[in-house]
Amino acid sequence: MPPSTFLFCRDPLRPGRPDPVFAREAAAAREAGAQVVLLDHDALLAGDVTAALGRAGRAPGAYRYRGWMIPADRYEELERALAARGCSLLTSAADYRRAHELPGWYDTFASLTPRSVWCDLPAGSDPPGPAFWSGLAGRLGSGPGIVKDFVKSRKHEWLEACFVPELSDTARLVSVVERFAELQGEHLTGGVVLRAYEPFLPGGEARVWWVDGSPVLVTAHPDTPGRIGTPALAAVGEAVRRLGCRWVTTDLALREDEVWRVVEVGDGQVSGLPAGEDGESLFAALVGR
Repeated sequence: MPPSTFLFCRDPLRPGRPDPVFAREAAAAREAGAQVVLLDHDALLAGDVTAALGRAGRAPGAYRYRGWMIPADRYEELERALAARGCSLLTSAADYRRAHELPGWYDTFASLTPRSVWCDLPAGSDPPGPAFWSGLAGRLGSGPGIVKDFVKSRKHEWLEACFVPELSDTARLVSVVERFAELQGEHLTGGVVLRAYEPFLPGGEARVWWVDGSPVLVTAHPDTPGRIGTPALAAVGEAVRRLGCRWVTTDLALREDEVWRVVEVGDGQVSGLPAGEDGESLFAALVGR
């Protein structure tokens, strides 16, 4: 097996090819000297990890996944299935969860990111009552806040399912939380997070890609492909190295007082590149590590 092998999501309509969203990246990985094998993402989400892997993992070796987001429990199933075939994932299931879900990375980045509190809430369950949310929000104090789950927000439904103008307004907070949980449905991940709102400057955004603690690429965020800032990275890099995960991303935004803040941390395997970026330099940095 070559020094690096990537497990890419396959095209649901043409199973012998990478998913079109990741086709350019797969080509960049091959150009960098890596091998590309394909995974059926739909089968993995359905719980059929044997069908998801197909003939992948027949030769012993280590893999990096690259594709659509995977719930942490399904990622753990993938890790076990590869281990049974004598293979491994370079990002362990524990590291994946630590970088992918806010409770895993928050303490490491606490001084660099908006203050946050959270609670577990299984997908499909009814949210607690007003007294619970009042108590949870009280740990943040007064002021505006954001509602999200352990991975994603509903920022495109800003007023109804994301932003709370005043966290001490329990009726408004409960309305936003309940609407958020309703819209997330079965895709609600882990639980509900309340974050203190910090105002950011338009255009001051960047996604930084870290491999083994070093920044190897700075891109725009996929939601704003035409905007990219030049963030200060010293303190963020120290936190990334303390986190100890091999391939991660940090989404940074410039606050109105011109301080760069970490908005999200993510596992690099499932973080998106902006339109027009094929990842050539990223995969060149990953190959052989």
